[in-house]
Amino acid sequence: MDLLIILTYTAICITIFKIFNLPLNKWTVPTAVLGGVVILSAILLMMNYNHPYAKYAKDLFVSIPIVPEVTGTVATVDVLPNVEVKKGTVLFTLENTQQSIALKQAEAALAEAQNAVLQKDESLIAAISQVNKAQAEHDRTKAQYDRVKEGHESAGANSPFTQQEIDNKLGFYQSALATLTTAKSEERRLRLITESKILGENTQVAQLHAAKDKAKLDYDRTFVKAPVDGTPTQVGIRPGTRASSLPIAPVMSFIPTEKRRIAGLFFQNSLPRLEEGLAAEVILDAVPGHVFTGKLVTVLPAMAEGQIQAFGTLIPASMISQGGFVIGIIELDEDLNNYNLPLGVQGQAVVINHKHDILHVSLVRRILLRMMAWLKYVYPIK
Repeated sequence: MDLLIILTYTAICITIFKIFNLPLNKWTVPTAVLGGVVILSAILLMMNYNHPYAKYAKDLFVSIPIVPEVTGTVATVDVLPNVEVKKGTVLFTLENTQQSIALKQAEAALAEAQNAVLQKDESLIAAISQVNKAQAEHDRTKAQYDRVKEGHESAGANSPFTQQEIDNKLGFYQSALATLTTAKSEERRLRLITESKILGENTQVAQLHAAKDKAKLDYDRTFVKAPVDGTPTQVGIRPGTRASSLPIAPVMSFIPTEKRRIAGLFFQNSLPRLEEGLAAEVILDAVPGHVFTGKLVTVLPAMAEGQIQAFGTLIPASMISQGGFVIGIIELDEDLNNYNLPLGVQGQAVVINHKHDILHVSLVRRILLRMMAWLKYVYPIK
């Protein structure tokens, strides 16, 4: 861009010398040269500082590696590469015979446990009836024993009841008491089983319900679906391919449908003028002669050249000496998808800061950017 403005000034000087037939002498030539140095230096300094220029700008996008959550063999591939799909669309299916069997077993076990709970409820009702029956028999035999015993004690030697009769009544009473104790124990046992609940559900049923949900989840995971609206690309899997649940072995790349943005590389001395919300203009190698308008939405808060992590090695001097660029994200007013452009196209970008532009050199910056856009018809210069 600097070369363009120098060549433009040179062309203007040549035109003036030709039109006005100015002589080439020791006064006119140095004046044109020194004037150019002063004028162009002022314009370049003000322009480069107030209106940052990104020599490298690119349409960056996110790709999602598709990794199945269960390991298995691919049964069917249900999408075509580079064709947009909606969220939840099945991308491919794994062989799921094993998961299907496990799900049926879990459903059967759950149904059996639910039926057993109903049976236990009926058993509890029966046990309560047995307790009531045993209680009635206990009360009857106790009353008979108490009547015989009191009559024997009050009558003394003239008692109409023999000791054998008293012992028999006592035996019947003790037998009824034992039966009542056994019935109550059985009732308590069945009550503990039927009343053992978590969140209102029988604990055993709840465990089998969770096992069934886990089996259903494993079965559903054999149908690998699109996480969001987007486009599967580089679909290299085929039926018979072994797909692993390891995150280091994705089987497909998926590109979500998102608003496209341009990332520009700016020098660090441009930071004082890179303010969010400023107008921006972008030219792309793939669209010669066209200038895209937009705005600077954010400046990334960190540069990769300065990051360190916990390692067992010292930081090399070469890392510290490596220069870094500020990355600004530009959102365009137009939709790049309307131009049928692939993701990742490149170009150049400028940010226009009118607040500090006392010489109004933003016009020069914009003219030069358009000149570069026109030159892209011939060659995509930087």
